[in-house]
Amino acid sequence: MNNLKRICVYCGSSVGARPAYKEAAQRLGELMAERGIGLVFGGGCIGLMGVIADAVLGKGGEAIGVIPQSLVRREIGHGGVTKLHVVETMHQRKALMADLSDAFIALPGGYGTLEEICETITWSQLGIQQKPCGLLNIENYWDGMLQFLDHAVEEEFVRPENRPLVLVASSPEGMLETLMDWAPPAHIEKWLDETKR
Repeated sequence: MNNLKRICVYCGSSVGARPAYKEAAQRLGELMAERGIGLVFGGGCIGLMGVIADAVLGKGGEAIGVIPQSLVRREIGHGGVTKLHVVETMHQRKALMADLSDAFIALPGGYGTLEEICETITWSQLGIQQKPCGLLNIENYWDGMLQFLDHAVEEEFVRPENRPLVLVASSPEGMLETLMDWAPPAHIEKWLDETKR
């Protein structure tokens, strides 16, 4: 897959404790815009969400936000994006973000980021979609998650052939290259459609 028109980036509504997280969000946004890849994100102007959106927009790129009405005030909807979709529920938010995107990246984040990337990985495992899902492992942020996935394989809750559904890179450049090189696993058939999410 080398034709990524838009990438959905899940990330925190905080910038986190380390400057490297913000730097990675900034760099990823700039690279995406330079390569003509649009951003789909949670629609907020705070935290890493705001950083990556501002980086994309600062380079003249496309940034599409999707935010539930209930979070417009809390996450402060980004007023400068190319388009801001305001939806009713979190479920609608995630479904629209997925529909608008060709791939998914999780930057460092909390419960919401973890839940969102895990859901898209699950959709890939079930054949609901055939889109790459990656963890941008800045400062080894996702190491605990990766250890858990290996443990889940050992304990036979994740099939070994499904473990590679989670792509990993330690730099924005590496993450984009990994997504571009990805091909759908041969063992997964598209046996559910998007309405079964």
